Amino acid sequence: MAQSSTATDAIRVRLTRSPLGSKPRHRRTVAALGLHRVGSSVEHAATPDILGMINQVSYLLTVEPVGENS
Repeated sequence: MAQSSTATDAIRVRLTRSPLGSKPRHRRTVAALGLHRVGSSVEHAATPDILGMINQVSYLLTVEPVGENS
């Protein structure tokens, strides 16, 4: 059985703005993504749950795809 392409897609999420002045719910979302300091980055699978979290706090983040060669 072939794997779907979305299961193997990965994205790198970087915190580019401080969440201190944002809503408490948004600060918790940033922490749940695993981001702690401005400039920190993490890699996640591009699942609907993660993409929804990223969409909620997109004004604080920079998102880029993780290539095969990275």
